[in-house]
Amino acid sequence: MAHNTPGPEGNYDPAGSTQMFRAFVDEGAPQGRQAAAPAASAGPRVGLIVGVVLVLAVLAGVAWLALG
Repeated sequence: MAHNTPGPEGNYDPAGSTQMFRAFVDEGAPQGRQAAAPAASAGPRVGLIVGVVLVLAVLAGVAWLALG
């Protein structure tokens, strides 16, 4: 592990602030995951449908130009 030299403010411990940040993030995680679960499952399905429609439209355009 690297040796941390104290700065002008004194003995600064970056691991302490990291631990507080992780505790803050973990505190709100279950609520966010529950609310995002239905939206996350519907999002990829809609994107897949739109992507397939776009690919078919591009292929139809290419075929029309090649045959026309």
